[in-house]
Amino acid sequence: MIQRIDAVDVAGKRVLTRVDFNVPQDNTGAITDDTRIRESLPTIESITSRGGVAILMSHLGRPKGARVGKYSLQPIAEHLQTLLPQQRVRFAHDCIGADVEAVCAEAQSGEIVLLENLRFHAEEESNDAAFSAQLARLGDVYCNDAFGTAHRAHASTAGVAEHIGTVCAGMLLDKELAYLGSALANPKRPLVSVMGGSKISGKIDVITALMDSCDTILIGGGMMFTFLAAQGHSVGSSLVEHEKLDVAREILRVAAERNVDLMLPTDTVAASAFSNDAPSQIVDATAIPDGWMGLDIGPVTTSTYAGTIRTAGTVVWNGPMGVFEFPAFAAGTKAIAEAMAQATTHGTVTIVGGGDSAAAISQFGLASHVTHVSTGGGASLEFLEGKKLPGVVALDR
Repeated sequence: MIQRIDAVDVAGKRVLTRVDFNVPQDNTGAITDDTRIRESLPTIESITSRGGVAILMSHLGRPKGARVGKYSLQPIAEHLQTLLPQQRVRFAHDCIGADVEAVCAEAQSGEIVLLENLRFHAEEESNDAAFSAQLARLGDVYCNDAFGTAHRAHASTAGVAEHIGTVCAGMLLDKELAYLGSALANPKRPLVSVMGGSKISGKIDVITALMDSCDTILIGGGMMFTFLAAQGHSVGSSLVEHEKLDVAREILRVAAERNVDLMLPTDTVAASAFSNDAPSQIVDATAIPDGWMGLDIGPVTTSTYAGTIRTAGTVVWNGPMGVFEFPAFAAGTKAIAEAMAQATTHGTVTIVGGGDSAAAISQFGLASHVTHVSTGGGASLEFLEGKKLPGVVALDR
């Protein structure tokens, strides 16, 4: 059983809390999207409002075990202070050691301490036992609220839990598990999965797993051309994973066997080059001219997919429909995001996987118009595949 932070007595205790403050920054170090920080606030406030000290730890970027200035969490601490002006946010210039222990000991009930980047130490990603024990010295209670890293068996997500008697899930982690879990275990039907992204190789396991529970799977993005090529269609110079053609055929066979409606695009927006400014045309997805590549789903497919989404009971979306970073080829992905928002107003449970899907729906200003946007791309995929997440297993007592 996993208990939630609000069920734990934290008064007078230091709560060592794994958060995911791995947020995007521009060249000046300014945060360009603080969604992950804001999503952690309910957990932080649950701790501080009840007399606990929130000791926050996170990674940022890939410093590979070295102290790299641009990956310091100090600017994150300063931003967190602006979000919580009534509470003191202290910053510790490392995440282990006597000086850090002193900062944590000095912190008063209701205050917050943010530790320096965990990945400045290689021992974090190797789940080193001694490093885990040093982290554990900073807290009386361990709370994991970082769904985005829950699929990694790192010191701060798995190892540290072995050294602290009381462990729990934060509000965000609990919410992620509740939405994703109910989407698979007890979905409001019909259950529709929208699967996109560039390659089928990264989604094989999740598509296979979803066939056990989905009524309809809508395929888009670059992976659609591997499916179409597997059926013997002409896809021009579109992205095709030739080594996965047999896998695509097997997925299509199993879908038919299980009576899952696996839908492929009937038209595509093709371009003469991989560029926003390249000449483009709408063509039959099964007969793309030589030298042309599909970069988005076409208008007929878009309309069909949007209609399927609007009549669904539950929709899980993971992966864009095209190269949405190019405005000329963003229409399909934007239409899916709009259909998700419309469906939500009619009572459909709409869940957006992390990664590019979350970036896309945020780009179109619709993140607040769906039921749930996951903060973890890789974690949400592995959860949907049915894998055990180490960061979650560590909390199950």
